[in-house]
Amino acid sequence: MLRDLIPADLSKAQSTNEWKRVIVQHYNNDSGMSPEEAKISFLKVIFRWPTFGSAFFEVKQTTDPNYPEHLLIAINKQGVSLIHPVSKEILVTNPFTRISNWSSGNTYFHMTIGNLVRGTKLLCETSLGYKMDDLLTSYISLMLTNMNKQKTIRLK
Repeated sequence: MLRDLIPADLSKAQSTNEWKRVIVQHYNNDSGMSPEEAKISFLKVIFRWPTFGSAFFEVKQTTDPNYPEHLLIAINKQGVSLIHPVSKEILVTNPFTRISNWSSGNTYFHMTIGNLVRGTKLLCETSLGYKMDDLLTSYISLMLTNMNKQKTIRLK
């Protein structure tokens, strides 16, 4: 049953007996909660995860030998994260302020991190490039709107 409860990439972090002990302990601590309390408690935990609220995209990157050929790209309110597809380790998170350019098409998504002259380009093969483009455009638009609002408030 542990295979159904513990993600494969975390299962080796502890022994089977240790996982069982921890699960039973948490179950006993939380067994008196109402469904609403359990939902709130769950959200308080996952809200702290760096990928909370992310949209995930599987891509094949063709430019940076420092990263695996296949990557997961997570886009959320923190920026754009590159994630190892097997270990699920976050390799890098680029805040929106570091993304200077991006484009997409039916089979690709391109992004420049840093400035256009000395920046790093990430070229990805994906059929969801247009969705990545739209999401990135929306987050950056929201960020710029919020920055302009703060400037206006400071000027008043």
